[in-house]
Amino acid sequence: MTDFQSFVSQIADTQLAEWCAVILALAYVWLAAKQNRWCWLCAFISTAIYTWLFWQVTLPFQSALNLYYMVMAGYGYYQWNKSTTSPSGVQSWRWWYHLIIIPLALLLGWGLSLWAEGQFNSAYLQLDACIQVLSVITTFMVAHKVLQNWLYWFVINLASAYLYAQSGLTLSACLFLGYVGFAVYGYITWRRQWREQENDTYAYP
Repeated sequence: MTDFQSFVSQIADTQLAEWCAVILALAYVWLAAKQNRWCWLCAFISTAIYTWLFWQVTLPFQSALNLYYMVMAGYGYYQWNKSTTSPSGVQSWRWWYHLIIIPLALLLGWGLSLWAEGQFNSAYLQLDACIQVLSVITTFMVAHKVLQNWLYWFVINLASAYLYAQSGLTLSACLFLGYVGFAVYGYITWRRQWREQENDTYAYP
Protein backbone atom coordinates (compact mmCIF):
# COMPACT_ATOMS: atom_id res chain seq x y z
CA MET A 1 0.00 0.00 0.00
CA THR A 2 1.38 3.40 -1.00
CA ASP A 3 1.71 6.27 1.47
CA PHE A 4 -1.18 8.05 -0.23
CA GLN A 5 -3.42 4.98 -0.03
CA SER A 6 -2.47 4.59 3.62
CA PHE A 7 -3.36 8.24 4.25
CA VAL A 8 -6.74 7.87 2.53
CA SER A 9 -7.43 4.71 4.51
CA GLN A 10 -6.65 6.47 7.80
CA ILE A 11 -8.96 9.36 6.90
CA ALA A 12 -11.73 6.91 5.92
CA ASP A 13 -11.36 5.11 9.26
CA THR A 14 -11.62 8.34 11.27
CA GLN A 15 -14.34 8.05 13.88
CA LEU A 16 -17.37 10.36 13.85
CA ALA A 17 -16.33 12.07 17.10
CA GLU A 18 -13.05 13.25 15.56
CA TRP A 19 -14.86 14.56 12.45
CA CYS A 20 -17.22 16.58 14.67
CA ALA A 21 -14.30 17.96 16.69
CA VAL A 22 -12.44 18.97 13.53
CA ILE A 23 -15.42 20.73 11.91
CA LEU A 24 -16.18 22.68 15.10
CA ALA A 25 -12.50 23.53 15.54
CA LEU A 26 -12.39 24.96 12.02
CA ALA A 27 -15.51 27.00 12.79
CA TYR A 28 -13.86 28.29 15.96
CA VAL A 29 -10.69 29.53 14.29
CA TRP A 30 -12.60 31.13 11.39
CA LEU A 31 -14.94 32.98 13.74
CA ALA A 32 -12.02 33.97 16.01
CA ALA A 33 -10.22 35.58 13.07
CA LYS A 34 -13.45 37.51 12.40
CA GLN A 35 -13.64 38.43 16.12
CA ASN A 36 -17.09 36.81 16.38
CA ARG A 37 -17.76 35.87 20.00
CA TRP A 38 -19.67 32.69 18.99
CA CYS A 39 -16.29 31.15 18.19
CA TRP A 40 -16.12 30.26 21.89
CA LEU A 41 -19.19 28.00 21.72
CA CYS A 42 -17.61 26.04 18.87
CA ALA A 43 -14.42 25.86 20.90
CA PHE A 44 -16.19 24.51 23.98
CA ILE A 45 -17.87 21.62 22.15
CA SER A 46 -14.82 20.77 20.05
CA THR A 47 -12.47 20.70 23.01
CA ALA A 48 -14.87 18.57 25.05
CA ILE A 49 -14.65 15.93 22.32
CA TYR A 50 -10.87 16.26 22.06
CA THR A 51 -10.45 15.84 25.82
CA TRP A 52 -11.80 12.33 25.45
CA LEU A 53 -10.00 11.56 22.15
CA PHE A 54 -6.54 12.53 23.42
CA TRP A 55 -6.96 10.45 26.56
CA GLN A 56 -7.67 7.42 24.38
CA VAL A 57 -4.32 7.75 22.55
CA THR A 58 -2.22 8.47 25.68
CA LEU A 59 -1.63 12.18 25.19
CA PRO A 60 -2.37 13.23 28.78
CA PHE A 61 -1.14 16.80 28.46
CA GLN A 62 -3.25 17.36 25.36
CA SER A 63 -6.27 15.96 27.21
CA ALA A 64 -5.64 18.26 30.18
CA LEU A 65 -5.05 21.16 27.79
CA ASN A 66 -8.48 20.65 26.25
CA LEU A 67 -10.09 20.69 29.68
CA TYR A 68 -8.43 24.07 30.13
CA TYR A 69 -9.73 25.14 26.71
CA MET A 70 -13.26 24.34 27.86
CA VAL A 71 -12.88 26.69 30.83
CA MET A 72 -11.25 29.35 28.65
CA ALA A 73 -14.10 29.08 26.14
CA GLY A 74 -16.42 30.37 28.85
CA TYR A 75 -13.93 33.04 29.90
CA GLY A 76 -13.26 34.09 26.31
CA TYR A 77 -16.96 34.44 25.59
CA TYR A 78 -17.36 36.59 28.70
CA GLN A 79 -14.43 38.82 27.71
CA TRP A 80 -15.54 39.25 24.11
CA ASN A 81 -19.20 39.69 25.05
CA LYS A 82 -18.23 42.69 27.21
CA SER A 83 -16.92 44.37 24.06
CA THR A 84 -20.48 44.70 22.73
CA THR A 85 -21.11 47.37 25.38
CA SER A 86 -17.53 48.42 26.11
CA PRO A 87 -15.45 48.12 22.91
CA SER A 88 -12.12 46.37 23.33
CA GLY A 89 -9.67 46.49 20.43
CA VAL A 90 -6.62 44.47 19.51
CA GLN A 91 -3.55 45.08 21.69
CA SER A 92 0.12 44.39 21.02
CA TRP A 93 2.55 43.22 23.70
CA ARG A 94 6.10 44.56 23.77
CA TRP A 95 8.78 42.28 22.27
CA TRP A 96 10.54 41.74 25.57
CA TYR A 97 7.42 40.14 27.04
CA HIS A 98 7.88 37.30 24.58
CA LEU A 99 11.59 36.96 25.33
CA ILE A 100 10.56 36.16 28.91
CA ILE A 101 7.44 34.10 28.18
CA ILE A 102 8.82 31.66 25.60
CA PRO A 103 11.92 30.33 27.46
CA LEU A 104 9.96 30.05 30.72
CA ALA A 105 7.13 28.18 28.96
CA LEU A 106 9.55 25.70 27.33
CA LEU A 107 11.35 25.17 30.64
CA LEU A 108 8.05 24.49 32.39
CA GLY A 109 7.04 22.07 29.64
CA TRP A 110 10.31 20.19 30.01
CA GLY A 111 9.78 19.99 33.78
CA LEU A 112 6.24 18.67 33.34
CA SER A 113 7.44 15.98 30.94
CA LEU A 114 10.04 14.79 33.47
CA TRP A 115 7.38 14.62 36.17
CA ALA A 116 5.04 12.60 33.92
CA GLU A 117 7.61 10.09 32.65
CA GLY A 118 6.89 7.62 35.44
CA GLN A 119 3.12 7.84 34.97
CA PHE A 120 2.59 7.72 31.20
CA ASN A 121 4.19 5.59 28.52
CA SER A 122 4.54 7.98 25.58
CA ALA A 123 7.49 8.80 23.33
CA TYR A 124 6.28 12.37 22.87
CA LEU A 125 5.73 13.59 26.43
CA GLN A 126 8.19 16.48 26.13
CA LEU A 127 6.62 17.81 22.93
CA ASP A 128 3.14 17.18 24.36
CA ALA A 129 3.97 19.14 27.53
CA CYS A 130 5.61 22.09 25.74
CA ILE A 131 2.64 22.42 23.40
CA GLN A 132 0.34 22.38 26.41
CA VAL A 133 2.14 25.16 28.28
CA LEU A 134 2.47 27.42 25.23
CA SER A 135 -1.18 26.81 24.29
CA VAL A 136 -2.37 27.76 27.78
CA ILE A 137 -0.55 31.09 27.48
CA THR A 138 -1.67 31.69 23.89
CA THR A 139 -5.34 30.98 24.64
CA PHE A 140 -5.18 33.66 27.35
CA MET A 141 -3.72 36.00 24.71
CA VAL A 142 -6.64 35.26 22.37
CA ALA A 143 -9.18 36.01 25.12
CA HIS A 144 -7.52 39.41 25.60
CA LYS A 145 -7.09 40.04 21.86
CA VAL A 146 -3.29 40.16 21.91
CA LEU A 147 -2.08 40.44 18.30
CA GLN A 148 0.93 38.14 18.72
CA ASN A 149 -1.24 35.14 19.66
CA TRP A 150 -1.36 34.24 15.95
CA LEU A 151 2.44 34.01 15.74
CA TYR A 152 2.45 31.64 18.69
CA TRP A 153 -0.30 29.55 17.09
CA PHE A 154 1.69 29.32 13.86
CA VAL A 155 4.47 27.42 15.65
CA ILE A 156 2.18 25.52 18.02
CA ASN A 157 0.02 24.27 15.15
CA LEU A 158 3.02 22.95 13.21
CA ALA A 159 4.25 21.08 16.29
CA SER A 160 0.75 19.78 17.04
CA ALA A 161 0.29 18.48 13.48
CA TYR A 162 3.45 16.42 13.84
CA LEU A 163 2.44 15.15 17.28
CA TYR A 164 -1.04 14.07 16.16
CA ALA A 165 0.28 12.40 13.00
CA GLN A 166 2.66 10.35 15.12
CA SER A 167 -0.22 9.43 17.46
CA GLY A 168 -2.50 8.13 14.70
CA LEU A 169 -4.88 11.13 14.66
CA THR A 170 -4.40 11.78 10.93
CA LEU A 171 -7.46 13.95 10.39
CA SER A 172 -6.53 16.15 13.36
CA ALA A 173 -2.98 16.43 12.00
CA CYS A 174 -4.44 17.74 8.73
CA LEU A 175 -6.63 20.14 10.71
CA PHE A 176 -3.65 21.64 12.48
CA LEU A 177 -1.72 22.01 9.24
CA GLY A 178 -4.73 23.98 8.02
CA TYR A 179 -4.56 26.02 11.21
CA VAL A 180 -1.13 27.23 10.12
CA GLY A 181 -2.77 29.05 7.22
CA PHE A 182 -5.52 30.38 9.49
CA ALA A 183 -2.84 31.74 11.85
CA VAL A 184 -1.37 33.76 8.98
CA TYR A 185 -4.83 35.02 8.01
CA GLY A 186 -5.69 35.86 11.62
CA TYR A 187 -2.47 37.78 12.13
CA ILE A 188 -2.94 39.84 8.97
CA THR A 189 -6.57 40.61 9.88
CA TRP A 190 -5.85 41.57 13.49
CA ARG A 191 -2.74 43.56 12.58
CA ARG A 192 -4.78 45.61 10.10
CA GLN A 193 -7.27 46.47 12.84
CA TRP A 194 -4.49 47.24 15.34
CA ARG A 195 -2.85 49.65 12.88
CA GLU A 196 -6.17 51.35 12.25
CA GLN A 197 -6.59 51.78 16.00
CA GLU A 198 -3.11 53.27 16.25
CA ASN A 199 -3.81 55.68 13.42
CA ASP A 200 -7.08 56.75 15.07
CA THR A 201 -5.27 57.30 18.36
CA TYR A 202 -2.72 59.62 16.76
CA ALA A 203 -5.37 61.39 14.70
CA TYR A 204 -7.60 62.05 17.74
CA PRO A 205 -5.44 62.41 20.86
